[in-house]
Amino acid sequence: MASPDPNPDETSYIKMSSAAVDSRGTDAALIGSHCQYAYCNQLDFLPFQCQSCNKTFCLDHRTEDGHACTNPGAWAARKRAAELAKHSAGEGRRMRDLVAQKPCADEGCKTVVGTSLTPGVHCANCNRDYCLKHRLREDHDCKNKVPIGARAAGAAQAAAVADGAKSALERFRLWGQAKKQQAKVSLASPSSKQKVQQMVAVNTLKKTAKGDAKIAPEKRVYLYVEAESATAKAKIPKGEFFYSQDWVVGKMLDAAARSLQVQNINNQSNSEEDRLRVFHVEGGRMLEFNEKLGAVLQSGNTVVLLRGVGPPPDLIEA
Repeated sequence: MASPDPNPDETSYIKMSSAAVDSRGTDAALIGSHCQYAYCNQLDFLPFQCQSCNKTFCLDHRTEDGHACTNPGAWAARKRAAELAKHSAGEGRRMRDLVAQKPCADEGCKTVVGTSLTPGVHCANCNRDYCLKHRLREDHDCKNKVPIGARAAGAAQAAAVADGAKSALERFRLWGQAKKQQAKVSLASPSSKQKVQQMVAVNTLKKTAKGDAKIAPEKRVYLYVEAESATAKAKIPKGEFFYSQDWVVGKMLDAAARSLQVQNINNQSNSEEDRLRVFHVEGGRMLEFNEKLGAVLQSGNTVVLLRGVGPPPDLIEA
């Protein structure tokens, strides 16, 4: 089976059947042609033409080295010249300046930004460009500026969100007070019947609670754990778990967050808006991360995971 025709742009030879016709006007491939190499003269019905010396050769002598070409490199030189003659991309067009020069958006600053020396810094919050001196938000009074392109309704909504954030702690205080009142009703002056009911509830909790099986039974604290829906956004709202009395609150918080599938970035963020805290319902207060569970909690207690309430003092005022 004959090989496909070589690309004329990639080899120094081409098949005469596709490029050459003899002086009599007959296709050379139909009658064949003798190899013009001096020591060969073989009749070849699929001859090749050298693009450097324009002579005809057989398969074995088709290359320049194979027939000791009298004009070596001519084909390569023509190809190189043709490549150099091609117009480069964008030749004759003026390149557009991608950096728009403008004054710094800070009032009173005359620095021009958008130059090669002062590229400028874009503030994504107010959608303006500033020089290096005014690049920080506090340096250009960003919080008091309406973002460019923002609608008035959007600005009003941002103000409402800010007001809501200020009252978030108070909302948690009221929520915590309601929880504390529920605990007082169930625990205040318990009768013998209520004590029995509480013991039964704790025994039931011990049977259903989940935790690390390596914790010795005598070291376990059995708790009801909940996630406050407005801030914690748990995939599992509540559960029953046991932890070691020797654990600190911070370790229990990590385990509870994993169990309820609550996002916990306490080790990655120092902002109180992002951090989770533990609220003890019966005690009516926020627990410190370094407090031991055995000192502040008892089996049957309820703890709630909250986000953005800030550190102690107590969440609920006496």
